[in-house]
Amino acid sequence: MKRVLALAVTATLALAGAACTAESDGAGNGKKITIGYMAWDEAIAASHLWQHILEEKGYRVQLKNLEAGLVYGGLAGGDIDLFLDGWLPQTHASYLEKYGDKLEKLGIWHDDASLSIAVPKYVEGVDTLDDLAAKAGTFGGQLIGIEPGAGLTKATQEKVLPGYGLDGAMKLKTSSTPAMLAALDGAIADKKPIAVTLWHPHWAYAKYELKDLADPKGTLGQAEQINTFGRKGFGKDFPEVTSMLTKFKMDGQQLGSLEDLMFNAHKGDEKKAVEEWLKANPDYLKTLA
Repeated sequence: MKRVLALAVTATLALAGAACTAESDGAGNGKKITIGYMAWDEAIAASHLWQHILEEKGYRVQLKNLEAGLVYGGLAGGDIDLFLDGWLPQTHASYLEKYGDKLEKLGIWHDDASLSIAVPKYVEGVDTLDDLAAKAGTFGGQLIGIEPGAGLTKATQEKVLPGYGLDGAMKLKTSSTPAMLAALDGAIADKKPIAVTLWHPHWAYAKYELKDLADPKGTLGQAEQINTFGRKGFGKDFPEVTSMLTKFKMDGQQLGSLEDLMFNAHKGDEKKAVEEWLKANPDYLKTLA
């Protein structure tokens, strides 16, 4: 009798606990969403912003930091649910050609993005990409890049270097976005010349005095759009989230202020940066409703 009673009590407690969990899960009911992102700062910022938004609605959100090609491959294979940093029409065109029929396009949230090669403003005599060949020695024959699999890296290697006769004069040094930014920061602190692959929007333009080298041959393309992509079937599986994502927009000022909090004021604490940004922009979440 005691054992039956104990089992009954245990079952009752388990049911109560499950009810509390379901209630606390909110609209998402604990459903898991995996967001893939590459180490571009707007991707990091947008991914952590949406992790916060979705977790507040009861979803379980996992972030996966991968190179762009692996993110697109993960989406196509169904291992990744969501990607918030698809650059079109040029930067990620090759990935869309390969995987486009296995993805769902959920919206454009920023429409004034662009790729660039930048130098500090104090660097004299280098104002266009045409100037680089003759001044290669000024930069130690190196152009500091980011991840090998990035669209910006591909464009620089396949179009910028050959397009401006830089193949023998300058070598693109690839590593990672954080490593590129550290090199930029160190060079500026010492007032040394440096040339880096960069892009708009990016908080570096607010922190440092930089100049984009003019690209008269258009090797880096024109203004691009930043898209949100889901795996095939995402819209059907997550209609509430899809509805919110179709309304997701950020202008340069909004994104810049979020990045500044995330990578400067609260470096290493993305959650705090997002919370502070939402507190400073109290009406933002209403735009997604």
